[in-house]
Amino acid sequence: MDADLRDDLRPSSPARNEAASRVGGVRPMARGDVPAVAKLFARSFRDGKGAVAPDLEAYLETVFFGSPHYRPEHGSIVHDSGASGVTSAILAIPMEFTVHGRKVIAKLLCAFMAEGKEGAAGAARLARQMRAAKQDMCFSDNSSPVSADHWVAGGGVVLPIQSLEWHRSFRPLSAGALNCSRHLPALRSRPILHLLGRIDDVLRRRRPSLVPPAPSGCRTIETSVDAFFACAGPMTERFSIRPAWSRPEFDWLHGVAALNKGLGTLQVRSVVDESGRTIGAFLFFGKSKLEATVLNVLCEAGREFEVVGQMFSHLDAEGYARASGIAQPFMMNAISRQRRLSFKHRGYFCMVTRHAEIKEAALHNDIYIGGLASESWSRLLTDF
Repeated sequence: MDADLRDDLRPSSPARNEAASRVGGVRPMARGDVPAVAKLFARSFRDGKGAVAPDLEAYLETVFFGSPHYRPEHGSIVHDSGASGVTSAILAIPMEFTVHGRKVIAKLLCAFMAEGKEGAAGAARLARQMRAAKQDMCFSDNSSPVSADHWVAGGGVVLPIQSLEWHRSFRPLSAGALNCSRHLPALRSRPILHLLGRIDDVLRRRRPSLVPPAPSGCRTIETSVDAFFACAGPMTERFSIRPAWSRPEFDWLHGVAALNKGLGTLQVRSVVDESGRTIGAFLFFGKSKLEATVLNVLCEAGREFEVVGQMFSHLDAEGYARASGIAQPFMMNAISRQRRLSFKHRGYFCMVTRHAEIKEAALHNDIYIGGLASESWSRLLTDF
């Protein structure tokens, strides 16, 4: 192997970084690398000219150095080519998971980028660090087909259901305009959406199937992040692999997710039964009463139909034209019963681990992952 991440990695210091720059090689990303990584990101994923968005550097530092679990050995890595500087990088966020009752620090990989011949050589050396034999748990939720093949070749697995995104249309004409607005921005204008909304109102009166029915005996209430956090532990403990979500980490994740104003305002709703007992909750971005992007859905075992039904009924009642969210195995039966619903491949959800028990649990859908426990909330996917 050309270059390995050493087991004794310590926090970066100026002297250590200078030494690394002289010899080159794989090392943890330091805060001083952020400007170079921002330029590399812009050239790799945007226009190729290296123009860096005004607040990209600050966002990279917040997201990739701010986690309560950040340590150099758990964070992003770069390949330093010496005189040429950083020519390839893997951006990673540490996240704590509970695995069969024990705590494991997993790595969420958010971007893999390289530039030029030196960058390609460095990328190969970086990729070797992500092989299953080296990782307790490492995952990505939006890999390309080529990247997915590399994950599998390195001993990883693809989670096919989590690689899907569900879409539910409540107001078909408005939802269609929003779908096409990426190529025709004028369709998102207020006058057009207002006109289409009026027509949608007529269609909904003539076609009651457009309106999702609310399950009887339940209701949805607006609630707080604290209420969602209180549900998270009890409602996910049935999964062998699940986010540990200590209060500091959960608050940090919620805070950085809320920075994504392009997706709207981050909100929480709880679903309660006739007795007032909370049987589920969902966390979502709501944008201008047009689009709802659901990050996480929680529920007590056996209450999936009620919670999912209430979620769709409530989002429709709030006036959203459409809603979307990551598919989850335990929710598939309830989600699939919805009318006007479709699934779309969102990118491969890949995982590598050196632990057979983690791999086996993931392949048998004994895992709760996605939403805050993924990259779905990141501005790197929507901005810059």
